[in-house]
Amino acid sequence: MTAETLSQASTALPPAALPLPPPELSRGWRLALAVVAALLAGLAMTALVSREPLRAYLVLLTGALPDVDWSRAHGWQLHRMVRFGTVIEDAVTLTFLGLAVALPFRARQFSLGADGQMFLAALAATATSLYWLQLGGPAWLLLPAAACAAVLTGFAWGLLPGLLKVRCGANEMVTSLMLNLIALQFYRLAVADWLRDPHAGYQVTPLLPAAAVFSPLLEHTNVTTLLFAVPLAVAAAALLLTRTTLGYEIRVTGSAPAFALQAGLPVGRAVVLSMAAGGAFAALAGLHISNGLLKRLPVDLSPGLGYDGLLVALLARNDPRAVPWAALFYAWLRTGAQTMERSTDVSRETVLVIQALIILFVVAERLLPKRVSDVLARWTGGAR
Repeated sequence: MTAETLSQASTALPPAALPLPPPELSRGWRLALAVVAALLAGLAMTALVSREPLRAYLVLLTGALPDVDWSRAHGWQLHRMVRFGTVIEDAVTLTFLGLAVALPFRARQFSLGADGQMFLAALAATATSLYWLQLGGPAWLLLPAAACAAVLTGFAWGLLPGLLKVRCGANEMVTSLMLNLIALQFYRLAVADWLRDPHAGYQVTPLLPAAAVFSPLLEHTNVTTLLFAVPLAVAAAALLLTRTTLGYEIRVTGSAPAFALQAGLPVGRAVVLSMAAGGAFAALAGLHISNGLLKRLPVDLSPGLGYDGLLVALLARNDPRAVPWAALFYAWLRTGAQTMERSTDVSRETVLVIQALIILFVVAERLLPKRVSDVLARWTGGAR
């Protein structure tokens, strides 16, 4: 039989007679197996360095949980809420930073400028909070004004590397990193010279007015009403990518840039606005730090939190809907690692290695051997 005859015979077969593709393990199962493998690897690492590996590892996994006590005199009581509050506080900041990195990633832009955008946005929110009432602005509008100042500052600072990429062909990783340095030094100059509280014993801005501070939600923590902005920000990012023309342009530019150019899509606009939108989300993280967590800005605010947002975006596979869960997982892991370091015989370096192992396994969930993956796919029924 000729090749043409074989082709006609195969197309003549009914659909039921055609060979089915082998089942593939669904992403959910792969992620679950990656988490289990990561936990086992972390336990093995703990067993090598600790005299009580099970207790130390249990502290890592449960160190962020509050204690629940009951007594006849006082009833049910929660203790260690500070640690649990720390998880929520970190998760809020990391969610905004994860969104700030995930949006440019969807346009295939590796923006590393979330740190600088966050610093300048926090500075803008603080300056607005300190001078708004002095300039005669109404108190009820102070917090919205500070939020607008932060978002506009982050948007503008995120716009710069996008414009440099489109107009000058500059690499966005280099420009965003250099802009981080400029933003950090400008932040330190502003806090140390222009906004410094002369009555404080160290370089810090004055305390923000009560009208500029987000209301607390949990006692003895800095969990504030800005927590309610997290689902709104996630929904806004998801709707931007899936329900708008700009989101379509961003997704096509990231997945098939050559096709986007041939189809006449405004690739340059998608690149610039994706990075600017990322800056707006990073600004919310700065607003959370200045007007929610610290209520003032110190000159020695540590840089590097933006790179944690990069890790959160990678854990979430740049999916805005998965970003808050990845942020919560990472914040839980960080708080548990700090508790493990303080409460057990495991050193800080070992804690960092265990933390990195867990994150590495979760990020590299496709490294499961194909034979094992095929067996599990048949057992679980494949992708769903």
